[in-house]
Amino acid sequence: MKAAPMRPTAKFAISFGLVTIPVAAYNATESSASVSFVRIHTKDGGRVRNQPVCSLEGAEVSPDEIGRGYRPGDGDTVVPLSDEDLEALPLPTARTLTILAFVAGGDIDPLQLGKGYYLGIDGPAAAKPYVLLRDAMERHQRVGLGKIALHGRETLAMIRPMGDVLVMQQLLWPHQIRPLQGVLPEREAPVHANEVAAAEALMDSFGGLSEEDVHDHYREALEELVAAKLADREPEFETGEEPPAGRVMDLMAALQDSVRAAKRSRGEEEETGPATAAKKTAGRKSAEKKTPAKTAGAKKTAGTTAGTKKAAAKKPAAAKKTAGRGGRRAG
Repeated sequence: MKAAPMRPTAKFAISFGLVTIPVAAYNATESSASVSFVRIHTKDGGRVRNQPVCSLEGAEVSPDEIGRGYRPGDGDTVVPLSDEDLEALPLPTARTLTILAFVAGGDIDPLQLGKGYYLGIDGPAAAKPYVLLRDAMERHQRVGLGKIALHGRETLAMIRPMGDVLVMQQLLWPHQIRPLQGVLPEREAPVHANEVAAAEALMDSFGGLSEEDVHDHYREALEELVAAKLADREPEFETGEEPPAGRVMDLMAALQDSVRAAKRSRGEEEETGPATAAKKTAGRKSAEKKTPAKTAGAKKTAGTTAGTKKAAAKKPAAAKKTAGRGGRRAG
């Protein structure tokens, strides 16, 4: 079945210096594909609907009688606003997205990212400046920032190239990002170098996302549950691995076991154990600083007496065992 062509949700122009690019914006995401529920009356299964009711008359209002109103401040006064009132606003962003700056994409806080749109040309004359802006941003490794009024409100916007097309992403205003008070822990938890190295070894053991990883299993299971209820049968779910339960007390052991599990899941042979990988990572970083690599246990031993240093040098295996016990206590 051939997919229906997309319809633009808005049309405006991108202003790039003295260059104007008429574009049409198309929704880049599909909200209807997500799982959604309706509200029901649990007693009899009837739908519970949101009926638009006038607060003064107490009667239901038809859609063609519903308009916009703005409530200034915290009072009860509501000022009616028509479409003509809003169109008459002296707002340059109502018809034009003026690019105000070009920045590196990494400078944008991901918390600000909102709804995305594909931008297509609106007329054949827009083709050349469209391609010019797209290729220039691609080569310069920059994204464009500007402001645009969409659907009754002004918003920040980011324009970036994505393959052959330009994409616009709505951005939240900085004041819409909440502060971090009450989120961070009161005290920093001490993390040791061997634990960080083990975590890095675990990160290295992860592969890329597979097709199975980006599959919506929840929606699939929900559809099976609904089908089973309609057929008056028990739902048939695929058995998966149970997530680990309980609090992990030995952090180092958990990291090492995770590396082994990640390798087993991909059918890889463990040429070197996770502890060895962690030590290699720590040793590599120490070598870059031109300082001899020592385990936590070896450092502690070296800090006592010169005689103990010699004993540790003669018995490296014992030193490694001491380091392993030290790492487990730190976890």
